[in-house]
Amino acid sequence: MYPAPFEYHVPSTVAEAVALLGRWQDDAKVIAGSQSLIPMMKLRLSQPKHVIDLRKVPGLSGISEEGGALVIGALTTHRDVEASEIARSRLPVLSEAAGGIGDPQVRNLGTIGGSLAHADPAADWPAVTTALDASVRVAGPRGERTVPVEQLIAGPLTTVLEPGEILVQVRVPLPGPRSGSAYEKLPHPASRFAIVGVAAAVELDGKGTVKRARVAVTGLGPKVTRAAAVEQALQGKGTSPDYLTTASRCAADGLELRADSIGSADYKAHLAAVYTERALRRAVDRAAGS
Repeated sequence: MYPAPFEYHVPSTVAEAVALLGRWQDDAKVIAGSQSLIPMMKLRLSQPKHVIDLRKVPGLSGISEEGGALVIGALTTHRDVEASEIARSRLPVLSEAAGGIGDPQVRNLGTIGGSLAHADPAADWPAVTTALDASVRVAGPRGERTVPVEQLIAGPLTTVLEPGEILVQVRVPLPGPRSGSAYEKLPHPASRFAIVGVAAAVELDGKGTVKRARVAVTGLGPKVTRAAAVEQALQGKGTSPDYLTTASRCAADGLELRADSIGSADYKAHLAAVYTERALRRAVDRAAGS
């Protein structure tokens, strides 16, 4: 199916893009990598009268290290994150997660900012960036503001971005010593979206016990969810396989799991526990070796 007719705009600055959004408001949509909006337009699930293409705006792509964080432009493609030497050396979980997204075409066109702004409940970046305590920089008609990723996503395909706001940057704080992170997912065989995906970030103290843990789950609910029960079960505990297994059994606590073509609620709870334990084991191994 072809999209409904629309006018195409190519701003050269963020300010110009914000102005266009302000002018056309609900009749406009922003396009970054085209991997989410275009399929919805072709199915006519989305019928904007104006499409604002950000790909000609300079300064919205690239990865750098600044002020104790990795700063990633919103239009940085998944492939660029996957191949980034800075990401691989400083936060390898970012490159690993990027490499598991979709297929080569999706990775070469889709963007980290577009994924976060689209807020698909089975996307990978929301879980990874939430576990890493990342934030996004947003530009709008009233200036710029910073929003933690955990607060950015309000529900399926819904964010707290206000009218006229554009996500322009992702900031991921670099962890301290004896820290590690990992992402594990069961991908859907067709889309490669997560049936279940779990990102874990842990920090160990000098005795090898868990000083801090953040675990985020995607694919099992209407939006990415912190596995608070797992985090609490790990706090102050050791990192033996038994401890990790016991904590991982809490991964689905608080989630309203529903049976569907993938499987029963019990099956999904089992998947959550299995993939949480896998992510935790790799994160702990990295933390112990750092």
